[in-house]
Amino acid sequence: MLLNSLLLCALGAAMTVSADAENLGGGHGHKRPSVTVPECPRKGKVVFDKSVPEGSKFPKTQVDLCYSTKTSKISPMLHLTFTAYDEKHFHFNPTQGTNDDIWEYSVMEAFIQRGHEAPQTYLEFEVNPNNVTYQAFIYNPSRVRAPNTPLDHAFISDPFGNEMFAETTLNRRAKTWTSKVQIPLALFNVPERGLRGTRWRMNFFRTITSPETFPDQKLGAWSPPDQANFHISPFFGHVIFV
Repeated sequence: MLLNSLLLCALGAAMTVSADAENLGGGHGHKRPSVTVPECPRKGKVVFDKSVPEGSKFPKTQVDLCYSTKTSKISPMLHLTFTAYDEKHFHFNPTQGTNDDIWEYSVMEAFIQRGHEAPQTYLEFEVNPNNVTYQAFIYNPSRVRAPNTPLDHAFISDPFGNEMFAETTLNRRAKTWTSKVQIPLALFNVPERGLRGTRWRMNFFRTITSPETFPDQKLGAWSPPDQANFHISPFFGHVIFV
């Protein structure tokens, strides 16, 4: 995994962001959604069906969450099961590989960082219907992808070697696709003794395209930002491991 020194410094500072960060993204005063994440095999669940930013009807999308401390000798793991409903096209580019721009097509995404405040650095994880993944730490010091400010990324270049896995199943008849994902929590400097009680900021997204409409996309989110921009971290929901 290659992380530049600037991003490493930002990751170390991620827990000390300003208490005013919650209000930077506009729409302040609106309560962010929350979910508790239990130890596997129990699961927490988020479901969303609203578009970004209009809030109109969007195909149902579900994410089941749990964590484990015994599946790996390297790190405790976050387990996510993404389920996309009412998928008509399963649109992806078959020439794309790991860390290519799969977000241009149909994907499901998780943005993740440990801590309570809106983060300036966070993991962006994506998976497409072809089981191709994108994983990078994002450096977003404005927290809102503001004009004339940095938005940088540092790829996780060997996700398989880091035990970051995805397993994707398509059911074209039922118009669904499901991705079971494993993310090592050591990426976030988790405490060695116990994850219970740790607080996180996360958001979950889905993009939908088709051969007829590409490159235009439909966007959906668990905690919808107020513009067509996923990189507005004050809108991330609140997550507690229990």
